Amino acid sequence: MKDIKENIGMNLLIALRKIIQAIDQHSITLQKRFGLTGPQLIVLQSISANKDISVTALSKTVSLSQATVTDITKRLESKGYLTKKRSTEDKRKTHIVLTEKGEHILNTVPPLLQEEFTKKFEKLEKWEQLMIESSFERVVAMMSAEDIDASPIMAVGSFE
Repeated sequence: MKDIKENIGMNLLIALRKIIQAIDQHSITLQKRFGLTGPQLIVLQSISANKDISVTALSKTVSLSQATVTDITKRLESKGYLTKKRSTEDKRKTHIVLTEKGEHILNTVPPLLQEEFTKKFEKLEKWEQLMIESSFERVVAMMSAEDIDASPIMAVGSFE
């Protein structure tokens, strides 16, 4: 019986490692082919979906801190993918807008890994979704990772 338990535990660790490697490979490909990180792409997509968005609203939309979003937008602005404009109603507010180059890159890059995952996950029966969610929450607890602040972005490395 002990061998079976050890095998199951080992198989779970292998599955977790495969998930980490899949995320890592996707992030590397995105960076090499398009010069973007996963979080940068998510920020671009959110700006595209929410025309004239503020940094505060954007940080809430992408579940990242305002400081992180500010750093990301600075990098994207330096690449020419977005521009910042002062609000006409309130000069203290700045809105972020995609440039033509930003729209072009969004039409060029492949879907994010989490988009593919979400589409497949949503096709599962509700009970199966709940079972997977519960199992993953248990794994997080077993790895003492409950207090780690994480966004729903499947990416590794820097969020800038």
